[in-house]
Amino acid sequence: MTTLMTYAGPVADDAPTTRTGGVPLAPADFTWPTCAMCSGSMQFLAQVLTGEHAVAIFMCANDPGLCEEWDPAAGGNRALVFPASELAPAQVPAEGETRLPEASGIDLVTDDAPYETAREQWAKTNGRPRREILGQLGGTPSWLQGDETPTCASCTQPMNLVAQLEQGLSRTEMNFGGGSGYAFACLPCAEATFLWQS
Repeated sequence: MTTLMTYAGPVADDAPTTRTGGVPLAPADFTWPTCAMCSGSMQFLAQVLTGEHAVAIFMCANDPGLCEEWDPAAGGNRALVFPASELAPAQVPAEGETRLPEASGIDLVTDDAPYETAREQWAKTNGRPRREILGQLGGTPSWLQGDETPTCASCTQPMNLVAQLEQGLSRTEMNFGGGSGYAFACLPCAEATFLWQS
């Protein structure tokens, strides 16, 4: 089963839903992530709500390609797990490439086909461009290169895919070098990680 995340138009920057862009909803003690290489504030890409948890995804956009933001361990991106209760809009840093141009709502569309086939079928059936598919929620990663499924640093078990993200429309675009981003989490351990391939 594939659950496509399709573009549903702009939403409020602090919408309490799964979305791309806007402002992350975070706990009171949240500190905005900074890049380990350039020390700049990271760009907020998406929040994914998964029942009792929220996963927030960030990536450095200050010097694209220079901060190894595709690598899950290099410090150029972050994925964070928060308890879904008692979250509030985070304070956005005044400097740096911290936000996407638009906060985009997401409609969820289920299909029995694998992800790539489901994308093609949705675009053809709806007469809409594939770029309006912002990714998939959960499911099986559609790797562009080799399988890079991470293991949890706490329990050493393989992590589950939270969301696969696509670059999207120009007003919602995330810079994955023409490829896809992959957010994984081990929710019981409150651990998450992010990477992208092109």
